[in-house]
Amino acid sequence: MLTIKKYAAIDIGSNAVRLLIANIIEEKGKPPRFKKSSLVRVPIRLGADVFLKDKISKENTQRMLDTMLAFKLLMQSHKVDKYKACATSAMREASNGKKLAKLIFEKTQIIIDIIEGEEEAAIIAATDLHAFIDNNKTYLYVDVGGGSTEFTVIHNGNSITSKSFKIGTVRLLNDIVKNETWQELESWIKIHTSLYDKIEVIGSGGNINKIFKISGKALGKPLTYFYLTSYYNMLQSYSYEERISELDLNQDRADVIIPATRIYLSAMKWSGAKDIYVPKIGLADGIIKSIYYDTVSSNIQ
Repeated sequence: MLTIKKYAAIDIGSNAVRLLIANIIEEKGKPPRFKKSSLVRVPIRLGADVFLKDKISKENTQRMLDTMLAFKLLMQSHKVDKYKACATSAMREASNGKKLAKLIFEKTQIIIDIIEGEEEAAIIAATDLHAFIDNNKTYLYVDVGGGSTEFTVIHNGNSITSKSFKIGTVRLLNDIVKNETWQELESWIKIHTSLYDKIEVIGSGGNINKIFKISGKALGKPLTYFYLTSYYNMLQSYSYEERISELDLNQDRADVIIPATRIYLSAMKWSGAKDIYVPKIGLADGIIKSIYYDTVSSNIQ
């Protein structure tokens, strides 16, 4: 007997807003299979408002309302059984973040959970990585966002420790990350990875996914520190316009890809990792899994 459920995750990030719809295929005697059905990404970049002006602008408030209404209609069309919406760094720090969440509920009936950085890291870490990792190895999982980056140390298949840092691509673009924050991150990575002989990095986020796709590497094969350094240097040699016209990057990717690569390279350097694996998973995938396994605290619709 085979049953199929449809779950959705809404990830309201600092750089973009995403709707992931997934099929969960259940078959007697077999573990459930999670298959992506649809992914919609809207580059609203709330962080550009919040990290500079402390609040979400009127324009982006309207864009958020339009996007959430569109997401609601898409979920209805897909006949989604359950969904959960999570907002991260930008809405968490916006002075009008809760007000916007209330307005979205009034207009669309979508309840938004504004989650803390540590909860974000825990949801991401709960994503089933076993298909991608070797349980005999140790990894540093790095999920780069617009407002924050979540780090998790995974040893023998278990999450050992997680932490969220206010170092994200949109913050770095606007030059509002303090040296002390970088130093704190360096110290945290070195302390928590020095216990192990060898570390490899797992990278998630739209920017590393794009770099991996461009590399032409086969799924499951890592990018090397040397390759990522070379690519980083190449990106910096092009102007923003050239990255769009000559490297064929989307305009909302062409600027954030440089600070994102800097974060991944820093994590590799400080952990001593020579390779980075890119399994194409993130917060939205974690939300889907957490709905299915009932590990999230509230507001599953």
